[in-house]
Amino acid sequence: MRRLIALLALVTIALSVWQLEADRAGLDITKLEVEGDTPATLFLPEGDASAPAVVIAHGFAGSRQLMEPFALTLAQAGYLVASFDFEGHGRNPRPMSGDVTSLDGTTRLLMEETRRVAEALLAHPRADGRLVYLGHSMASDIIVRQALERPEADAVVAISMFSEAVSATEPRNLLVIAGEWEARLAEEALRALRLADPEAGPGETVGAPAEGTGRRAVIAPKVEHVGVLYSATALTAARDWLDASFERESDAPVALRGGWILALLAAIVALAWPLARWLPQGTGPAQAPLSPRRFLFAALAPALLVPLVLAPFDIRVLPVLVADYLALHLGLYGLMTLTLLGVWGQLRGQFPLRVLWIALAVALFGIAILGGAIDRYVASFLPHPGRATVIAGLALGAVPFLLGDALLSQGGKAPLWRVLTLRVAFLLSLGLAVALDFEALFFLLIILPVIVLFFLLFGTMAGWVGRRTGLPAGAGLGLGLVLAWALGVTFPMFAA
Repeated sequence: MRRLIALLALVTIALSVWQLEADRAGLDITKLEVEGDTPATLFLPEGDASAPAVVIAHGFAGSRQLMEPFALTLAQAGYLVASFDFEGHGRNPRPMSGDVTSLDGTTRLLMEETRRVAEALLAHPRADGRLVYLGHSMASDIIVRQALERPEADAVVAISMFSEAVSATEPRNLLVIAGEWEARLAEEALRALRLADPEAGPGETVGAPAEGTGRRAVIAPKVEHVGVLYSATALTAARDWLDASFERESDAPVALRGGWILALLAAIVALAWPLARWLPQGTGPAQAPLSPRRFLFAALAPALLVPLVLAPFDIRVLPVLVADYLALHLGLYGLMTLTLLGVWGQLRGQFPLRVLWIALAVALFGIAILGGAIDRYVASFLPHPGRATVIAGLALGAVPFLLGDALLSQGGKAPLWRVLTLRVAFLLSLGLAVALDFEALFFLLIILPVIVLFFLLFGTMAGWVGRRTGLPAGAGLGLGLVLAWALGVTFPMFAA
């Protein structure tokens, strides 16, 4: 069975990579030199024909990789495309700065960065002078505002948009796309459409795109804020809107990458099971599991007490939004859990020397193998050197937290209700922290999907390791390093 699972996983990985790389066929994908240190990627279609230029901008906590479905789709359709990492995001070494509450603060700085990318792309010999801005979420407001300034846009595609800069006539040729499951943004898309025509509905075109007066709202079915980036409806709508705006025809298929990315990640996770079976088998220390009463106390007490203890403090050391608080929250949570386990005698025999080798194996697989696939096809996962201190700081909290979690869950051998209790308690603990200081900790809400995905992917693999080796501490230590890495590369760096 182990060999069969390994074979199926490897075949799925190979097929997924082949399909994902096929979207790049025929394109010349190179670095675009931009004034300053903004990392940008240029996607050039085959041939030497000139074409409109498309600048693609990601949302908050995103990166160039997240926008690749649109970059590849539009490049295959014959457009010159550039995507880039905003300051503070991805591999951009410059932190975000300015006043986030002021249009002349952070917004203006991000607009200027978008302008520099646009000017660099328009300077390419194959750019024909016409310009498109495409942006998601946070970037939707940036591109709408930048489209009204030099270099002005001939068309705009705003995905999951909220922008007070939209009027009845500006920006020119505006397509607004939202996912069906992001209801408020779907309403905003229709509001923007009905500024131009109060009677218009989703899917209807108002004005004439070829004359620069077009406007349309598209609601992509059965997707949310991230899923909309992989939606066939959204990708097709963007391509067709540009074709209508510039009176072009494109017959290249859209880059439907979501399913293959899920298959790739699932296969890598599945591969961890046969690989874990190669680790030395062990039984671990002979200890009776905690009683239900003690378990519930250990699971729930830190979840309630940590937000209350940390609420009066405002510590800002790491150059990443809310990373300081999160490191403290994780660390105190883990220390409280480990203290209780130590008092109850649950730590004896849990730390033989081989725990370090198990932890290293878990960390390398999570960061290099699964993380490498994520970086190539999903979002930035390999950091620039400036994030090393952030990852190290988060590790001081993440390692004790996941060590305590692994021991409480017995390396995945605990009953399902105990594992679910641990997961829900921690998420509610973060929610309580936000409720106690919403203004300062609002951005913690953004990492909740990251943490849920982390537990689903990495937690499953760690459970296999813990059950095989009988030493959940090894899996917990390794997972702590992976979590610190994942959070350290995901959240934007910020210099007030």
